[in-house]
Amino acid sequence: MAHSAISQVSVAAPLQTESSFRRSTIKATNVTFTDKTWISMLHVNLQASRSRSQQIVCMSVKPASKDKVLVSPLSLEDAKEPPLNIYKPREPYTAKIVSIERIVGPKAPGETCHIVIDHGGNLPYWEGQSYGVIPPGENPKKPGSPHNVRLYSIASTRYGDSFDGKTASLCVRRAVYYDPETGKEDPSKNGVCSNFLCDSKPGDKVQITGPSGKIMLLPEDNPNATHIMIGTGTGVAPFRGYLRRMFMESVPTFKFNGLAWLFLGVANRDSLLYDEEFTSYLHEYPDNFRYDRALSREHKNKKGGKMYVQDKIEEYSDEIFKLLDEGAHIYFCGLKGMMPGIQDTLKRVAEERGESWEQKLSKLKKNKQWHVEVY
Repeated sequence: MAHSAISQVSVAAPLQTESSFRRSTIKATNVTFTDKTWISMLHVNLQASRSRSQQIVCMSVKPASKDKVLVSPLSLEDAKEPPLNIYKPREPYTAKIVSIERIVGPKAPGETCHIVIDHGGNLPYWEGQSYGVIPPGENPKKPGSPHNVRLYSIASTRYGDSFDGKTASLCVRRAVYYDPETGKEDPSKNGVCSNFLCDSKPGDKVQITGPSGKIMLLPEDNPNATHIMIGTGTGVAPFRGYLRRMFMESVPTFKFNGLAWLFLGVANRDSLLYDEEFTSYLHEYPDNFRYDRALSREHKNKKGGKMYVQDKIEEYSDEIFKLLDEGAHIYFCGLKGMMPGIQDTLKRVAEERGESWEQKLSKLKKNKQWHVEVY
C-alpha cells in the first residue's frame, strides 16, 4: 500500500522471458518448521496482462499450516522500541529487487503486485511500519532534485517472506492515468513510483528510506487480545504482516491466542489479495481467525446496493461494538475515501444503540484502541 503527499499505488510486473526469469530468480528454498523441513518450490504461472503486452509472472504463496515456520535472527525481538528513520531521504539505503509477482486475476480492474526487496538485514522494521521509496530520475517540479519519497506499508513481518530478516515485501497497485476524453492512457501522468516498481526486474536497485510509522504497530502485550482489521485494496498490506506473525511464524516471545478478524473490501473476486493465504488461516485456526470479504461489483448489501466494507461492519455491528467495549483494537488501512462511509455507519449504529459515537470514539482513541492509516 502506498501513501504520501503524492500517493501512488500499484503493481504489475513486466519481466524477462520465461527462461531468463527462471535462470535469475527461481530456486528451491529450504524452510525449517518446528517438526519437519518443507522444501518449497515457487509455482510460476505466466499470464498475459490485459493492459500490457509483456508477460506477468505470478508466484503462489505457501498456505499456512499448524507447523509454524522457524524464523531468524531472533535478535529482531530484542528491541524495546520500533526502529525509526534509520535511512533518510538525503541518504537512502540502496536495496535490490528480489521478485515482482502479479497477485490479481485477469478480471481485476488494474494491476496489483507483490514486490520483495532485499535489504540485507540493514533496514529492520516492525509489522505495521512503512518504507519510503525514491524512484530514479529528476523531480519535474524541482529541477535538479530527486523525486519525492513515496511511502508504502510493508506487507511482511520483520522476518520477511524468506523468514531470515533480510527482505521486506510491498503490495503495490500500478497507478495509470486515462484521458477522460479519449479514454487512452497518458503515460506522462502515470504514477512515477508505482510504475517504476512494477517495471523493475530482479536485481534492480531501489532507494529506500525509513522505516517510519508507529500508529499501526501491532500491540503484543496481550496475546489474547482481539484485533479487528478493516482494509480496502492494497490497504491489506500491514494486516498480512500481522497475520503471518500470528499464524505462520514460530516466534518464542509472541504466542497469539486471541482473535484476529479481517474485513477486506475489493472490486471483485479477481481483485482479492493474498486470499489463499488468509483462507488457510481460516481453516487452520477457526477459533482465532475470521475473514469477511466485501466485493463491491459482485455482492449486494441489504438495500440492494453495492457491498462495501462499511456494509459488512454494519452487518456485524453488535458483535464489533461488544468486542470494542471489551478492549479490542480496530485498524483501518486503505484509500482515504473509505473513512467517511465507515464513520457514518459507526455513528448511525451507535445512535441506534442509544450511544454517543463521539464519546465512544474519544474513549477508543484515549485507550489506544483506534488505529487509522489512509492515503
